[in-house]
Amino acid sequence: MTSAEHDRLMRANQANWDARTPVHLASRFYGLDQDPDPERWFAPFEWEDLGELAGRDVLHLQCHLGTETIAFARRGARAVGLDFSEASVAAASGIAARAGADVTYVRANVYDAVEALDGRMFDVVYTGKGALCYLPDLDRWAETVGRLLRPGGRLYVVEFHPLLNSLGPKPAPGEGPELLLRHDYLGGGGPVHRDATHTYTDGPAVEGATDSYEWMHGIGEVVNALTWVGLAVRRLRETDELPWPRWPRMVRTESGWWRLPEPRIPLLYGLLAAR
Repeated sequence: MTSAEHDRLMRANQANWDARTPVHLASRFYGLDQDPDPERWFAPFEWEDLGELAGRDVLHLQCHLGTETIAFARRGARAVGLDFSEASVAAASGIAARAGADVTYVRANVYDAVEALDGRMFDVVYTGKGALCYLPDLDRWAETVGRLLRPGGRLYVVEFHPLLNSLGPKPAPGEGPELLLRHDYLGGGGPVHRDATHTYTDGPAVEGATDSYEWMHGIGEVVNALTWVGLAVRRLRETDELPWPRWPRMVRTESGWWRLPEPRIPLLYGLLAAR
């Protein structure tokens, strides 16, 4: 697939996320009718891996509504969120203002982040939980991240496991308790096209741009893209917990997240890399 075709599909995704934003703002899933609780979106191990953030420059790529970005600001970071959806960035700015959080939001495609941020460099770049699947070219992404990080800076990817993506992020209509593989685990098979009036949240139907495209990326592809640009992988975690109950039989854990009673399979991973 050519770069022009990639750009066309990413513009379709941008329109789709613009259309999703009012749905997500109205959903119980995000709970934005109350004071935002950004901590709920983080596994405890994330804070251990990220370390002290006070006084550090932190960039959250593909931040959508900025719910996690607020958590970085509350921990003393100079936090910046970047997203390609104009509607998301506007909503995130309003959410942060109401929460009293000092966050800067920038609208840009992740591949244009260096130029959009005027060459600014960061101590930490954070991304994940449903972000990488919207990027067709991980080598280009890794090159961008490398240019955004200061020497000694760290990238932290906390992303849905490729196995979960293969099983599907939400139940299919009439789905039973079985774990059924629906998509590739590995990349290279081209984009998965979705035309859906409802997203992963509750809330009203999406109006207008309902088409979206996702690309599968195995963990090996992520690691190889990062090492190719000179980043060193410091830690890789896999966990069987999710911040929402993907399957009805999932049980609540001490962390407040959810896991399957059996089988124990990886649903999320955390990858820490350093420049």
